[in-house]
Amino acid sequence: MKNSNNRYNHGQTVNIKQTGEVVTILKWQYVKNMKRYSYIVKEHPGTFYFEEELQNL
Repeated sequence: MKNSNNRYNHGQTVNIKQTGEVVTILKWQYVKNMKRYSYIVKEHPGTFYFEEELQNL
């Protein structure tokens, strides 16, 4: 996607803040009505996370 302001990209490795688990971003999308980005990670494909729940390594 062009001109996006999301913090993390497909394939990027990040930490889940709450658990400290290292995960890989599988997919991201902008949630228009909440005005923020959500992310699905490879290790937990049935769960989504918001930017605030993730952090760079």
